[in-house]
Amino acid sequence: MLASSFCLFGASLWPIVLSMISRVADNFPLTRKPKYGVAAFDFDGTLTSQHTMYRFLVQTHGWYRFVRTMLMSGIHVHSRDELKVATVGALFKGMPVTRFAELGEQYATKIHDVLRPEMLEQLKWHHEQGHATVIISAALGVYLRPLGQRLGVHGVVGVELSANSHGVLDGRVDGGINIRGPEKLVRLRAWTAEQFGDEAELELWAYGDSSGDRELLLAADHPTWIKS
Repeated sequence: MLASSFCLFGASLWPIVLSMISRVADNFPLTRKPKYGVAAFDFDGTLTSQHTMYRFLVQTHGWYRFVRTMLMSGIHVHSRDELKVATVGALFKGMPVTRFAELGEQYATKIHDVLRPEMLEQLKWHHEQGHATVIISAALGVYLRPLGQRLGVHGVVGVELSANSHGVLDGRVDGGINIRGPEKLVRLRAWTAEQFGDEAELELWAYGDSSGDRELLLAADHPTWIKS
């Protein structure tokens, strides 16, 4: 009899209990971490139909000095990445930062003719979807930044040159390493952590055209290999 009364009493309380649970849930809604869409674009050969880096070096220094500096730099290096870092550093060593920036701005206005129309459409699509877009490239940031502003991307990660306290380039590349292969993914993760935090959930689109983009593409949820 006591058990029967307890069951009936308990059953009558269920609507009240459920109502209380519902009110508590309304005050403390379950939340999920937002997932951020990110689209990472390689530059040379991906957003462009040709490589822009060496064209910039030749335009700013001429063929003779470019080739001579590259040959001289190649004496003490052991890889293509080391050769590039050494050559770029040597070519611009001693140049005022202001002059370097001017050259980058000027060059950025001259390379729209090599941008791939279909990739610009893809970039536009990502913007329409509300995705964060970033150019991550082994090209020089001095001309990628002004170009990136014109394209409306949210970030640019490129090779940067260091300067001394007098505002003169000192012949070194920031970090002393080229941005390709595993380093490209390292730089992308640093950029996304700065934008969204270390623990943010990302949905990553990546676009690349060479072996230097391999790690980036492997890490992406939506990788796209661009054929030359």
